[in-house]
Amino acid sequence: MPNKKNLTLPFLCLSLVLAPLTDAQDATGPRVRLDTVGYLPGRDKRATLPAPCGDFRVVSESNGRVVFKGRASGPRRNRDTDEDLCVADFSALKTPGVYRLEADGARASHPFEIDDYVYRSPFAVALRAMYLWRCGAAVRAEHGGTFFSHDACHTEDARLDFVGGGAQTRDATGGWHDAGDYNKYVVNAGVTVGIMLRAWEEFGPRIRKVKPDIPPEDPLLHAFLAEIKWETDWLLKMQAPDGSVYHKVSTEDFGPAIMPEEEKTARFFTPQSTAAAADFAAMLASAARAFKPFHGPYAARCLAAARRAYDFLKANPQSKRADLSGFTTGPYQTDDSDDRLWAAAELWETTGEARYLSDFETRASTFQSKFSQDWGWGDVKNLGMLAYLFSKRAGRDARLVRGVRASLLETADRIVAVRDGHGYARPLTRYYWGANGGVANAVLLLRAADRIAPRRAYVETALDALHHLFGRNLHGRSYVTGLGFDPPRHPHDRRSMARPGSPPWPGYLVGGGWPKPSDWVDDADNYRVNEIAINWNAPLIYALAAFL
Repeated sequence: MPNKKNLTLPFLCLSLVLAPLTDAQDATGPRVRLDTVGYLPGRDKRATLPAPCGDFRVVSESNGRVVFKGRASGPRRNRDTDEDLCVADFSALKTPGVYRLEADGARASHPFEIDDYVYRSPFAVALRAMYLWRCGAAVRAEHGGTFFSHDACHTEDARLDFVGGGAQTRDATGGWHDAGDYNKYVVNAGVTVGIMLRAWEEFGPRIRKVKPDIPPEDPLLHAFLAEIKWETDWLLKMQAPDGSVYHKVSTEDFGPAIMPEEEKTARFFTPQSTAAAADFAAMLASAARAFKPFHGPYAARCLAAARRAYDFLKANPQSKRADLSGFTTGPYQTDDSDDRLWAAAELWETTGEARYLSDFETRASTFQSKFSQDWGWGDVKNLGMLAYLFSKRAGRDARLVRGVRASLLETADRIVAVRDGHGYARPLTRYYWGANGGVANAVLLLRAADRIAPRRAYVETALDALHHLFGRNLHGRSYVTGLGFDPPRHPHDRRSMARPGSPPWPGYLVGGGWPKPSDWVDDADNYRVNEIAINWNAPLIYALAAFL
């Protein structure tokens, strides 16, 4: 096994990371369900077993010896999966190694690892997945012996027909493809870039130690920031002269399952929305802080663009959605009250100017609940509240700070309670399109709560989110392509769909089952449950960064 403490070599040659083919579809009987990537030595380690509850043992993969014995607790009814489940707790096992859990009445688990660096390689793979999402450039990477690549695509972005420019084009190259399709959406970029920048702000020293398999982009920037810059470079092209922001760049209809460089259908700027302008202002203001130590002129450019967007919003106080009547692609339409709140918070944190603070505090006072337990692209107030709560700038309203702090802890406590009541320790109550991203989003709130009021349950529940996504779930499978046991092999991703029979592009979190967890199927045509999206990968990256 390679020396994982060599931080320039994050890609381990373990079968549990490279996700070998499996006979799981042909085997019979329920399997022990646990995190098939692994566990940290000093943290809780639990697996879910089918009832009746009996004895279990942990066996070393290297020599077959039993290293831990125990008896599963339960059974307890798990309502959302309609099962009676037991829990095997092997937290006392802290010795690094590769193991398998065996239990009476169940098939043995897939091998898993216990190690301090167990999430380093998955983090690098998930971050590299953002690079592989790049639009306008050729990309190439190797994973598990397979090479993934496409040529430069969409180099003629984009036409101005829908924004008063006729058949002329304006440069909109770059950025990330949004999801299983190749369009680019400012509002969904908002929550994605916002979460990734929070990861950098909170875990930057850890992230800098990882050298992902991404071609060097800028000698001044770590690959993590360079990847974000690929997106912010595109975002800067989405601002109109008056400071407003075009809502998206898109084909009129979703395209077929072809490689991105083969998609030649005309792509268009769409009309502006105030939510896009507000998210733009927030992203670029936050980016200015992140880039300033490494690239001062670029940071200044980002901040100037954020200010222009904010000034446009102040001159246009009413929420305005984009006119997308000519498009059937992703709308990402939302009212902008939470987006404006976030923009004010980030601009204040970056500049310290009183007008932004006053705007934020006025808006924050109108939100009865300061945090949403379940959130995503359509509700970004959590990002604004976190920016305000953790600011070290003087001048905040002490009463509001106390209220935001109390609301965060109350929300985190509810997430822990949900985890405690679930047979697979899933820290989210609802199932919906992209709910796996919601599971990962819970980690931001839990880690934030632990920063202001340390509690072991917050950290362990955050880890349980990762455990769920990597195999401690109804299906006993990883939900991330190319990682863990029996991961998705047929995601709704046009790159993979264009090459039937080839391994899927690695490092992508699929949406998950809804309205019931049993509704998840590994079927490329079922985009409702098996699509990938940048706004789901971002919290996965954050969660992995938190435990590097």
